[in-house]
Formats: sequence, structure tokens, C-alpha cells
Amino acid sequence: MPWHYNGSGRWPTACLAGFVLGCVALLAVLDELNPPDMTRFETRSLEVRASGGELLRVFPVEDGRLRQQVSLDEVDPLFIAMLLAFEDKRFYHHGGVDGRALARALYQAVTSGEVVSGASTLTMQVAKLLEPRPRTVGAKIIEMFRAWQLEGRFSKKQILEMYLTLAPYGGNLEGIKAASSAYFGHDTKHMTPEEAALLVALPQSPTRLRPDRHSADARRARDKVLKRVAPLVGLDPHLAKLAADVPVASVRHVPDIVAAHAASRLRFARSNTDMVLHTTLDFALQKRLERLALSGARGVHEQASAAILVVDNKTRTIMAYVGSAGIGEGRRLGYVDMVRAVRSPGSTLKPFIYGMAFDEGLAAPETRLRDEPRNFGGYTPNNFMDRHYGEVSIAEALALSLNVPAVAVLDRLGPVNFAQGLRDQKIPLVLPGAEKAGLAIALGGLGMTLEDLTAMYAALADDGVVRPLKLQQAGAEDHLPDHALMRAPARFAVARILANIPPPEGRLVPTSATQRQIAYKTGTSYGFRDAWAIGFDGDHTVGVWLGRADGTPIPGHFGAASAAPLLFDVFDNLEKGGPAPWEQAVQTAQATSAFETLPPGLKYFDRAERLIEVGAHVASLNITFPVPDSVLEIMGETTPLTLLAEGGKRPLQWFVDGVPVQSGRWARNASYQLSGEGFYGVTVVDALGQRSTAKIRAVRPRTSAPEGKLGILTPVAD
Repeated sequence: MPWHYNGSGRWPTACLAGFVLGCVALLAVLDELNPPDMTRFETRSLEVRASGGELLRVFPVEDGRLRQQVSLDEVDPLFIAMLLAFEDKRFYHHGGVDGRALARALYQAVTSGEVVSGASTLTMQVAKLLEPRPRTVGAKIIEMFRAWQLEGRFSKKQILEMYLTLAPYGGNLEGIKAASSAYFGHDTKHMTPEEAALLVALPQSPTRLRPDRHSADARRARDKVLKRVAPLVGLDPHLAKLAADVPVASVRHVPDIVAAHAASRLRFARSNTDMVLHTTLDFALQKRLERLALSGARGVHEQASAAILVVDNKTRTIMAYVGSAGIGEGRRLGYVDMVRAVRSPGSTLKPFIYGMAFDEGLAAPETRLRDEPRNFGGYTPNNFMDRHYGEVSIAEALALSLNVPAVAVLDRLGPVNFAQGLRDQKIPLVLPGAEKAGLAIALGGLGMTLEDLTAMYAALADDGVVRPLKLQQAGAEDHLPDHALMRAPARFAVARILANIPPPEGRLVPTSATQRQIAYKTGTSYGFRDAWAIGFDGDHTVGVWLGRADGTPIPGHFGAASAAPLLFDVFDNLEKGGPAPWEQAVQTAQATSAFETLPPGLKYFDRAERLIEVGAHVASLNITFPVPDSVLEIMGETTPLTLLAEGGKRPLQWFVDGVPVQSGRWARNASYQLSGEGFYGVTVVDALGQRSTAKIRAVRPRTSAPEGKLGILTPVAD
């Protein structure tokens, strides 16, 4: 019996519709279960940039590849026009797969028996770049599916930016940013026609067309692009010919790594997924100071390094961060960031010891105290080169960086109290083992970093609050201390003293308001291991460290001789601003701190001196140096010997072998030139007739010592 169809064609139509719906459902399920893998695009090189946007450093991704994110706004429109004209004319009109191009490619392949032209769209190329696969028919089908997925998830602009970020350009270069920097030495914002054409051609065969290895092949590929796209993008024929005449540069540019340590620090400290970090660094200043640091280190030792930190006093932002004398300087251990290295600060804490004493009313800048060999409960500090000055003011003691007065003031202030004052400002102090803070911290008997010291001096130059230094433009606000390290009068007094310290040898002392007034302090750790110089003016604070990163001593190099000149060189690279508050308060500070106007209790720091001043019982007179019956080793025809006494009533008169020694009328010290070996009788007589005598012997050492110096004297700190 014959079959009769009476459904008017509805059943085949329903089958077709069901098939289509099934395919759509299948695609939807596959799309949901197998989304595009965006890992390669999301794994991009981290860029660290200066405050003005200049690139400081790029960190590679896997296998050392440079893959920098780029937006269309950062790319020359000419390149975009050439790329679309050459690779995908219908980019903005297809849904990921260009049906016309695919049909044409299939027809040409069938009629000619070989592949004549490709049908890959830019979206399909992005799919391949996201998930690289061998070139097979199956891989091409997957690419088309992925292209459809990408078009459904992202805008055309985003897909184009993916291509510009992932496209291969030879070697470890991925993306147009890395390619433009490597082959042209500039960014992608502005390109010449020949540059744009070359970057369009390179992804076709990035290994074979690398201009730094195969310049002739790269030029032919570039010229092919120019010939094809010139009429399509409206490029004048004359300009196209000129572009084709330009040879392809065969040298790959290697960009400088600037602020290497600062960039690495931010890389490991970042708490978000931002691939571009904007720092507070001044690009031009950073580059100048990096050269300056290397030059300064070379002048010290072949294995010396240097670190420099420049801070804006008001904002506490870091303008320059030089962690070493060059990250590539292997012999100098340039990879070690000496800005954050914990080292002995030498004498750089002395201004804060005196400042806190001023703040607590224990002393004033013109308070007098004795600089002489003294014993503090078993601790006997020595001055640098063992030179003592007798009675001095605290201002003089700080300016001369005398050790004994600093220890005496810290002893009265209390080392634990002083250390706690610093900790209250969130300043980390590294003490040996589990020890409590002791008197040795006045001379560098603890560990600190250049960053922390510079932050302390920036507080001294500003409002007294020690704030964390800022290296990034954006970041969470830190919880600040609720009080200043010291109040304004104490800060101004310390700054005035530091500003009156003579500049390094060879530099003129400021004589007018047009010259920069720099308040600074130097320091040297035990054994000449670290040389420091930290200073400030009204706008900037600068910290400088010099030494060997491995802690090996560099004899003969200390803060005043090595680090201070570098400090002043740094200030020469900074703009001079207006007067600082402490400069404006100089006259007031001088008037109120004059010795004659001090209360009796502040005139003399040592209790014995205060008793003498008010007419109390006079302490017995004793020679404290030289020690009776001591043997001194000397060198040279004549050698200076410092004479020191305590107690008694001034004026004092000194005698050596019965011959009067000239000295200041009210001084407790004198100096005598030893003329050779033998015994010497030293006598001192006070105004009441009290007498103290010491017999010593001078001999020549069996081992050599510096010419004209006492052999027993060794440098401790400056």
C-alpha cells in the first residue's frame, strides 16, 4: 500500500528545528562546561612605573617571557588600521569566524589541491594564543569554537587588546609593548609606517622574521605588509615608498632596569592583582642618583656598595630609592638592598639622645659637661681617635660627635627609656640577643636600617612624628603614633646644632639665604664597617650609607670623610625650597639657650660641677688622664698627650716635669707634646691649692702605629 504524506511538510521542518535547537543546546552546555582558559592573558608581566609614568622595571612571566598588558589607547591608530587591513578586514562584522573567508579558503584549497590562503580571524588567533595546540584540523575546529565563545563574552575592543598583549614577536617577546621597546626603543603610542608594518608582519613567523637575527627576511615581510595595506589605510604612496626604503634595525634594545630594589620590594609586597604599580619615585632623579651611588662606591673600595634614600619632608614620599651601587655589580654584592639591611647606625642616634634630653628638661644646648675618660658602671666609652676636649657645651659635643658626653646624657636619660621612646614611634630596634637597651646604643650598639634612620630624620625636619615612608602612590593609610618624638623647641635646637656642623672638606660654608642650609649628622660603626650621613633641609631628607654589603671593614673610611661628601652631592641634585621652621627659629633658639640665661640647674650637666657652681663642698682634685703609672706607646718626634682632671676648684694649672703647660683658664683639659721616650711627671693644681700627680712612661712600640699617634689609641666611632 503506498505511503501518503498528509502533514504539509511539518514533520521535516520540526526535525530541522529540533536539530538546530539541539545543536544550540549542545553548544550552550559545552560553553558552560568548557569556558575559555584565560590564564595566559591574566598572567602578565608586572610593570613598575615612576611617578611620571616612566617604566622602571618589567618582571617576566613563565620562561622569562615579557608579556605586558596594553590598551588600545596606548597604541598608534596607524598600527591598528594596518593590522586589521592585513589580518582581518571584517573583524568588526563577524562573530569570531568569518564565513566568507572560510568559504574562500576551502574553495581555493579544493581547486588547487593545497592551502592557498588562511581563514583565521584575529579572534581565532587569540583563541590559539590562549590555548596553543598543534596545527591540525581538530585544533582549528576548537579554535573556531573558542572564537565563538570569546565573541560572546568580550567586546571587540577587549579581544583586540588580548591579541596586542599575547601576539608573539620573537624570542621572549609577547605583545606589542615588549616588541616596540625591544626593536625600536620606545613605547607604542607613536610609530612610523615602517615600524607599524614590521610589527604587523612579525607574528606571522616570529622566529624566522626576528629583525635582530634575520633582518633581510624581516624587511621583505615588512615591505609586503606596506604594499598590501598602504592603499587600504590611506597611506600616501610617497610615504609608503620612503618607509620601504628604511632599513630594518638589527639591534635589540635592552631597557635599563631602574630602581631595581624598590621594584622588587613592591612586587613581593603587593596585596592585589594590579599588573601596573605606580611609585612615588622621580625617574630622572632616580637615574642620576644611581650613577652617583656607583661613583661614590668606586671612590671607596672595589667591593664597596652605597645606598641613597631621598624623602619629601611633608608627604614622607620616597623620591629616590637606591638600594646599592648597581644590581649588576657582582663584586659589590649589588643585589643586596642596603636600604633595608640592618646595620649598626654608629653615631647617628646622638641627635635624638640630646633632643629627648632637651625635651625632658635635663639639659639645654649650652649646658656644659665634661668630655674626659669616664666609667659608667663598667662601661668605658672612648671618643673617635681617643681625643678629649675637657669641658664642652652639649652643642659642641654633638657638633664634634663626642662619644663620652653622649653616653653621659643617655645614662641620665635612661637607655631603656630612650629605646622605648623610639619604639613608641614604631621604630624597630635590633638588639644583640635578648639584651635590654644599654649605654652602647649611643655609639651604635644596636641594629637599624637606612630607611628607619631616614624616617627619623624626616620627622626631626618636620613635625616630629615618625611616619612610614611611602613608596607607592596609592595604599592604605598607616596608623601613626599619637604624639611626636620630641616637641618643636627640642627639634629646632637639634636642627640648629646640626646645621652649624661644617660641610665636608672642599665645600663652602653657607653664607647667605640663597644657599642651601643642610643640617646633617655622620656616623661610623665599629671597625669602619658602615659609613653614614643623614641630613635635611626645609624640603628633603637624605640618607646615605657606604660600606661593604658583607660587613667587611674598610679601614680609613668613615662617615665624615666618605658618606658626607656623597650626601652633599645628592642635595646638589635636589631643588632648593624655602626656609624651614627650624631655620626661622634659629635666632630665638640662640637667644634662649645662651649659657648666661640658663637656670643654675641647667648650666652644668655633671652634679659635681653644679655643686661647685653654687659654692658647695669642693670635690677632691684628681687626674683622670693619663692614668698614673701607665705606659704609653708613641710614634714620631712629638706626640700630643691630652691631660684631663676632675674635681677641684678652677682655674687649674698644669705642669709636666715642673714646667707650666698652657691651657684655657676655665678648662679641665690641656694638651702636651711628648718629645720622646722616658718618664714624665704630670701635675695639676687648682685655685685652692689642691694638687694631683701622675707619673707615666712613654715608649716606642715594637709594632707600627700611625705617625704621630699614641699607639694605645684606636678609633671607635665618629
